[in-house]
Amino acid sequence: MPRKERLIEPGLYHIINRGVERRDIYMEPEDYEFFLDLMLKCSKDYEITVHSFCLMTNHYHLLLETKQPNLSKAIQFINDKYAKYFNKKYTRKMVSGTI
Repeated sequence: MPRKERLIEPGLYHIINRGVERRDIYMEPEDYEFFLDLMLKCSKDYEITVHSFCLMTNHYHLLLETKQPNLSKAIQFINDKYAKYFNKKYTRKMVSGTI
């Protein structure tokens, strides 16, 4: 059964994302800084207001307000760029469809 279509209406959203197998996604202070830089770029590029955030070692929470129907694209931008950064930095590779 396919998942329900994601909401894309402008509004206020609580976003949560956790690492694969609940693993840490921030290993060093530089990782947090990189993620925060991505959030800043995302807020400008996608016209999103970041009301609050909490970066835990293995997940994050964001309270965002969108002005355009682009929440999915904004979160995809953050997650894609951060995953590529993390995987390259820590030489994490896909093997036969698993990590």
